[in-house]
Formats: sequence, C-alpha cells, structure tokens
Amino acid sequence: MPFINVKVAGVLTIEQKREIANEMSDTMLRVAGKPKSACYIVFDEVSRENWAKGDVILSDSDQAKQEAKK
Repeated sequence: MPFINVKVAGVLTIEQKREIANEMSDTMLRVAGKPKSACYIVFDEVSRENWAKGDVILSDSDQAKQEAKK
C-alpha cells in the first residue's frame, strides 16, 4: 500500500489535486506495479507563513516581492 504525501506551500485547487493524484497513481502503477486503488495520497497545504527556504519565511519573501513591484 503506497502512501504518498504531497506538501505544498499555499493552496491547490481541487482540479489540481485530482490531476496530481491521477499522475502519481499512474506513476506508481507504471514504475512499481502498484494498482491505483492501493495508492493513498495525502495533500498537506502549508500556509506560506509556516514554510521557510533557508532563513527566509515564504510569506516575507512574497511581501518583499510585492513591495519591489510598487
């Protein structure tokens, strides 16, 4: 029983989640021979204020980019 955990900074639409689930379960079938019905896929949408790249919080980076555009 494959368990796939998808973590993203921000939010995905339900359509995006459907497409990702389809693609990932197709890959598990093709590469590992695991039936799609055996794949569990969990989406964790993490607020950008709770995710950092290095020492920069993503929401801070977003804000700085917005201010630079002004």
